[in-house]
Amino acid sequence: QVQLVESGGGLVQPGGSLRLSCAASASIFSTYVMGWYRQALGKQRELVATITTGGTTNYADFVKGRFTISRDNAKKTVYLQMNSLKYEDTAVYYCNAGRSRWGPRSSDYWGQGTQVTVSS
Repeated sequence: QVQLVESGGGLVQPGGSLRLSCAASASIFSTYVMGWYRQALGKQRELVATITTGGTTNYADFVKGRFTISRDNAKKTVYLQMNSLKYEDTAVYYCNAGRSRWGPRSSDYWGQGTQVTVSS
């Protein structure tokens, strides 16, 4: 019913960059907190970054200074610019539309996930 369309994942070398994109429906994008979460194999899903409708951002400590979340209101798209990528950034990255900047809730909407692999 609610579609979050992700793109931009792939294989990148350590120290490299990727930009993830997530396009959302207008009703969701204009009212929900948008965010990115990731889940490494065998690990819990964890918050990466969130951004409110007003542009307030929240980042996990492990990505501060390296990743930037942003919104394009005209395109109804949220981005995650990932720089200085590390091996430990390897995970499936999920776009999220929710009601909290601080973590996921059961009522959230999720994208299908896109694989980011950092490897030399």
